[in-house]
Amino acid sequence: MQVYLDCFPCFLRQTLDAVRFVTDDEKIHETVVRQVLELVRRMDARQTPPAIGQQIHRLIRRVTGNADPYRQQKHDSNLLAMKLYPRLKACIRGSNNSLETAVRLAIAGNVIDFGIYTSLGERDVMEAIDSALADGWDTGRLEEFAQAVSNANEILYIGDNAGEIVFDQLLIEELPYEKVTFGVKGSPVINDVTMEDVEMTGLTGLVKVVENGSDAPGTILGDCSVGFHERFERSDLIIAKGQGNYESLSETGKDVFFILKAKCPVIAADLGCDMGQMVLRRNGVAARAIHYDGKEQEDARL
Repeated sequence: MQVYLDCFPCFLRQTLDAVRFVTDDEKIHETVVRQVLELVRRMDARQTPPAIGQQIHRLIRRVTGNADPYRQQKHDSNLLAMKLYPRLKACIRGSNNSLETAVRLAIAGNVIDFGIYTSLGERDVMEAIDSALADGWDTGRLEEFAQAVSNANEILYIGDNAGEIVFDQLLIEELPYEKVTFGVKGSPVINDVTMEDVEMTGLTGLVKVVENGSDAPGTILGDCSVGFHERFERSDLIIAKGQGNYESLSETGKDVFFILKAKCPVIAADLGCDMGQMVLRRNGVAARAIHYDGKEQEDARL
């Protein structure tokens, strides 16, 4: 997905959030913002948002001297999601359709995104959970997802954010998880999931976890390690969580199911859906987003 002018205010807001997590020194804030503005001025605007975000966050880490500005936020998000896990697991077990409930909850977990939100608390996450469980649903697309999972021999599940990965685990537990490999970032960027996070939450005890070798806030295949790229190519089903993965993988020819919540107007416009909408979209076929009223919307661009 291409970058839009509306993305640039978001890049600046992310810059301020990140540097303020690191220091209260307003001189450093100004230095970083000015350098980011100059970087953006010189950038090729034909890149994807994750490619631009990667360069911006590298600059932030270099200037502040902090290799992981969001580390505390990630830690807190993991603890919150782990606290909620027993309640959410019971919700899945008590539902009439455990896979549907698990997908809904995986989408709810996508709200844990410090690339979009400056702050996020338990109340925000609980509201996202309640909304995801109550909203209208495209059962046809869910059945298509279930069939694709059943037919796949090797599944690559590409994670998005810390904390959110506990919600991903709930979904993975409803899949034939012996087929699943979980992909994480090679090094920190925003609050994206890294190996440290999956080790903390225990996902490494359920499935094989691989690092992608990149620090982009998405999955830029050309920037990933050879090993990860090879695994991506040989997997016959990709499950990609979140907006960054949609932005970077929406034009790949692989069979990809994107699972996310449309949290910004640019993504919503590209998907042809409403802000706040739950999305289960398959790459390479007519895209149908899940609407609150349960109706489908076709995207003729695919």
